[in-house]
Amino acid sequence: MENTILVSTVIIAFALMVGFAAFGSAIGDGIIGSKAVESIARQPEARGNIFFFYFLGFGILEAFPIIAIALAFFLVIGGGGFGVFSQLKPLLPH
Repeated sequence: MENTILVSTVIIAFALMVGFAAFGSAIGDGIIGSKAVESIARQPEARGNIFFFYFLGFGILEAFPIIAIALAFFLVIGGGGFGVFSQLKPLLPH
């Protein structure tokens, strides 16, 4: 019973961590895109420079959910006995 509660809590925490990272990234993508369109509408001659910084910001922003997924997998599965499931191995029946 204790193992079931622990595993379900870890899975819910994993889902929340990845979900909030994706939600925050989506909000940021929308803001960056709208500001890029506004900037190009105001100064069409600076389009190349604006696109460069738009894609740079977009790439940096998209790295955040990828890092969150990697961190969540590390915390759940974990290498070197650090993860929750590796902590459960002694408790599981053989």
